Amino acid sequence: MNFLFAWRYFKAKKTTNAINIIAWISVVAITLITAAFVVLLSVFNGFEGLVKSLYSSFYSDIRISSDTSKVMIVTAEQLKKISALKDIKAFSKVAEEKALLQNGDLQTIVFLKGVDEQYEQVSGVPQKIIRGKFELGNEDKPSIVLGGGIEHAVAVDVEKSIYPMTVYLFRRGVGVNVIDPYQSFAADNITGAGTFFIQQDIDSKYALTNIDFMKRMLQLKEDEYGSIDIALNDPELADDVKNQLKSIFPSHYKIESRYQQNQSLYSVMALEKWAIYGILTLMLIVAAFTMVGALTMLVLEKEKDIQVLKAIGASNRLVQKIFLSEGVLLGGIGVVSGLILGLLLCWLQTSFRLVAIQGGTFLIDYYPIYVSGTDLLLVAATVFIVAILASWFPSRRAALQQVELKS
Repeated sequence: MNFLFAWRYFKAKKTTNAINIIAWISVVAITLITAAFVVLLSVFNGFEGLVKSLYSSFYSDIRISSDTSKVMIVTAEQLKKISALKDIKAFSKVAEEKALLQNGDLQTIVFLKGVDEQYEQVSGVPQKIIRGKFELGNEDKPSIVLGGGIEHAVAVDVEKSIYPMTVYLFRRGVGVNVIDPYQSFAADNITGAGTFFIQQDIDSKYALTNIDFMKRMLQLKEDEYGSIDIALNDPELADDVKNQLKSIFPSHYKIESRYQQNQSLYSVMALEKWAIYGILTLMLIVAAFTMVGALTMLVLEKEKDIQVLKAIGASNRLVQKIFLSEGVLLGGIGVVSGLILGLLLCWLQTSFRLVAIQGGTFLIDYYPIYVSGTDLLLVAATVFIVAILASWFPSRRAALQQVELKS
């Protein structure tokens, strides 16, 4: 019954035209803000999905490393137990260290990552090669695959390079020689083989070579490694596999999922999304003041109706529900219209790429869109909650009106 009264009040012509105008202004404001919710959250989801897919091309589903040292000891028995886990697709032994890469007079600091032949099954880097090929060489004739930023820093063309580059790695157990710092480094020639392009932070930081060369340069023993990268048949089972691996490795070894390897990145993205949500919610609250004004004016206009309803036995609760329903009705029209408008804009952007990313330096030239059903429910719930809160004060005022019977 209360929604019936609310619908009749909404449709009925008011004696003061301003009430209609303010009511429709509130509906339009809610519509536009709801559409903004949908579009901005979907754009953020699109970028978030893109960044995660890029990072998943480089970082493995699970990484095992030492919590106390750069080097971990992995026995043949432990490797055998890893192979026996049915949820593990493949694993690669890794040795990683910061290095100085020099090409003629140009040099740059890189994180040189030595990997074994299983790395192609663990990582998506081989599929991100843009020049040359994914070839790492062997212990005596090493090749290097560079990130695009590193290739630019040392000005090398991996497809036309004639002379090898030189790589310097800090010797384990050797102090810094103040007189000749180069004596503290192991140095060797290395040939450029390919260039990968994933994401700027990765491309400007990492280079890949074979693990045998890295172990020789770092003077690692046969059972010493930097980490083990693991690919799973189903990445959703990462937590289960981590628990199984904890029974294989000592407690001082870190066993991290892809999320934990990049926890700061994922945390920042989540924080940014909630910041966007908070800003839009504040805008919605400001827009709700127009609804408060419209409902307050409606309560003043319907004083006689309220008197009649109470005279025939309507309770304060029923009167309050009527005007609360009026606010929910205004919010409902706004949220439905806003969701439709927002989804339409998302569809247009996805289909026709109406809004481009300026500059041409990003991986894509348009704003990506990913519509999440959870986000749509969150937006709708937020709008309805704000609408109910905005309606509560006018509806409470209507409910507390005293019945004045005239003789």
